[in-house]
Amino acid sequence: MNAFVDPELCIGCTQCAGLCPAVFRMEGVLAVAEPGPIPPEEVPQAVTAAQSCPVSAIRIEE
Repeated sequence: MNAFVDPELCIGCTQCAGLCPAVFRMEGVLAVAEPGPIPPEEVPQAVTAAQSCPVSAIRIEE
């Protein structure tokens, strides 16, 4: 699974980075997802972070 943050939608609320810092981080005022597959142990937190995004800027793909 991979995570992606749409920079056009991201409002920089920092929620994803707070919920799953192993996958999401802030780069300036926007969130970005670490490149590559999500470590298996981080998948539940990454999904929670994606679902918690107030503007649905995050997608998790197989």
